[in-house]
Amino acid sequence: MKTIEEIWSIVNGLKELYPDGVCSLDYRKDYELLFSVRLAAQCTDERVNKVTPALYARFPTLEALAEADIAEVERYIHSTGFFRAKAKDIVLASQMLLRDYGGWVPDTMEELLKLPGVGRKTANLILGDVYHTPGVVVADTHCIRISGLLGLTDGTKDPGKVEQQLRAILPPEESNDFCHRLVLHGRAVCIARRPQCQSCVLRPWCDHFAKSGQTARGTEGREPA
Repeated sequence: MKTIEEIWSIVNGLKELYPDGVCSLDYRKDYELLFSVRLAAQCTDERVNKVTPALYARFPTLEALAEADIAEVERYIHSTGFFRAKAKDIVLASQMLLRDYGGWVPDTMEELLKLPGVGRKTANLILGDVYHTPGVVVADTHCIRISGLLGLTDGTKDPGKVEQQLRAILPPEESNDFCHRLVLHGRAVCIARRPQCQSCVLRPWCDHFAKSGQTARGTEGREPA
């Protein structure tokens, strides 16, 4: 387990490297972020950001999306993958937001999870980015992988367990931005198939780097079998 000092060193190291710990999805309205996160499932944020300007230009209001023909929405989001399910969720969620929430995006986990296509990752992102709720952990693939490598979690790949374990150790006021910074770090330095460990500012506190170094030192000087 990491000490409090080590945890803060990791948090501050990422903060210095990525001062703006923000979501990389572009949006102007709260519901646009909600739907952009849905579109980002099994798709890159970069691709989503290329798709949404045309989508929201064609359907500029929540009312327009609620009244949209699902097949037309599908055409706008086709390149994000799983477009049929995503289009249906967007239209149905728009209708539900208007009908049940007065056009507002809910501010609780319980209510957010009632929306079509919304899981804990999406709900946590909304709670953190829109409502600035303390203690939020957005357990996406970068967060799961890098927190395991660092030794902040036990290495589990289960998003719910990662969320629980990180929430238990991260300062509540830092957790949401911390997760965004892990995403940025995963794209720039701790890349899944080719991590740049030697240039990583987190290596003094990284379990993976320590184990890799020990392995290298342990085999140094040995003759081949």
